[in-house]
Amino acid sequence: MPIPISTRHDAMTMNNRIAQLEATLTLGPVVPVVVIEDAAQAVPLARALVAGGAPAIEVTLRTPAALDAIRAIAAEVEGAHVGAGTILNPADLDNAVQAGATFIVSPGSTPALLDAAEEQSVPLLPGAASASEAMILLERGYTLQKFFPAEAAGGTAMLRSLGGPLPGIRFCPTGGVSTKNARDYLSLSNVICVGGSWLTPRGLVAAGDWNAIEQLAREATALRA
Repeated sequence: MPIPISTRHDAMTMNNRIAQLEATLTLGPVVPVVVIEDAAQAVPLARALVAGGAPAIEVTLRTPAALDAIRAIAAEVEGAHVGAGTILNPADLDNAVQAGATFIVSPGSTPALLDAAEEQSVPLLPGAASASEAMILLERGYTLQKFFPAEAAGGTAMLRSLGGPLPGIRFCPTGGVSTKNARDYLSLSNVICVGGSWLTPRGLVAAGDWNAIEQLAREATALRA
């Protein structure tokens, strides 16, 4: 039976989104998860991360400055691929896309958020913490997912277990990932990259120590070597 044209179009669109997301997530082994309190810090911070080899940057929508930070990075930082994290609903999604985010990250998913994401050309990395959640997302075409909160949800042992029955999914573990365990996650065949906040410690950001942040990014880039 022929596949309806609308279904073929939807599948192609999802495939394009997944390919776009994969290209972003493979820019480096670590996606910096960034909380920006002052939008004026956004550009020098992003430039330091790009210079250190971590150009895929997730700016979390946890502060009033987040959307302005995304706008500034998108407009001013060559080589940066700025995403928006902590997306909880369609309004967050729309605001992030309008600000210039090139990828979207959510800690989990709801039908409303998934429906809204499928109306956008910007790809979503939705969160899952269990086999059931991962399967529900896979049914909608999400072969790339965020595993969150990684350590609290079972860490590398959980991901290794999921790899057997769900070989078609690759994960970006986030939450409790650090320099101490990042290599363990990256060694798994179903891990495409990891997300971590250790590249941008609050003290270094507040001090404007961009050289130190660039060095942390360089060290993170070498983790998969």
